[in-house]
Amino acid sequence: MDWLRMPPLSALRAFAALAETCSITAAGAALNVSHAAVSQQLRALESHLGVKLTVKDGRGVALTADGTRLAEAVTDGFAEMARAIDALTGADADRPLHVSMTPSFAASWLMPRLADFRAQHPEIDLMVNATPDVVRLEPGGIDLAIRFGRGGWQGLECERLFTTHIVIVGARALLGERQISDPSDLLDYPWLQELGTDEASSWLRTHGVATGKVASLTQMPGHLVLEGLRQGQGIVATTRAFVDADIAAGHLRVLFEDDHPDSGYWLVTRPGVQRKSLRAFASWLRRQAASS
Repeated sequence: MDWLRMPPLSALRAFAALAETCSITAAGAALNVSHAAVSQQLRALESHLGVKLTVKDGRGVALTADGTRLAEAVTDGFAEMARAIDALTGADADRPLHVSMTPSFAASWLMPRLADFRAQHPEIDLMVNATPDVVRLEPGGIDLAIRFGRGGWQGLECERLFTTHIVIVGARALLGERQISDPSDLLDYPWLQELGTDEASSWLRTHGVATGKVASLTQMPGHLVLEGLRQGQGIVATTRAFVDADIAAGHLRVLFEDDHPDSGYWLVTRPGVQRKSLRAFASWLRRQAASS
């Protein structure tokens, strides 16, 4: 980065306060300086950049399009600095560790192992956000996400936890011994799908079944999908890690498997300093994955 081209930090700080309050007077009060000082910093910043950042709006000010763009970047930048400083000084130590994963992963993989983490780290408060949504990792929010895929999510640190593949499975109670040779054969059966996803239609579409509907589709939370699968209530697209024991026992049949070598579950974090509780939880996850 060319630091010589950067505006003074004091000017950016004044602009961030102005963008948040939409008032020169309020920005001055927030920074414990005079409104004249904020105005001076704003003029210096506009002169440095060569663009207009604000316009008058009644008794306050409003951001121009350029001002809005800069405000977003400056706000994110100051938030990132605050997060790093909190982590370095320990100010963030008392906040619960906030992790995100799908309901299926939480129920099938994490929960059976979580007592071990509690025994090893009773001092760490944990918040598990079980959701099929891909959540943003932001300062003061989600500390770690466990995602399925092939890694490489832009702007994030991605570390493979373990490799597993997507399988299309059904219970023998539902399928009997019928031979399934083509994905279109699966249209004859009911499907179960995790609420908030399009796993069934997406898999069928990518495997050449763009037309036609399955016999029925029931959406429900992830842990209920796996329970319904074992009871023979429908076909399911899931990761092999969740149903390996059922497959080995002969209760479920693997109908198709997408065995891409890079697919699996990944530990996903923001770049930068990690607080102690996050490092401890990530290390514990690695050990659990290695032992299983």
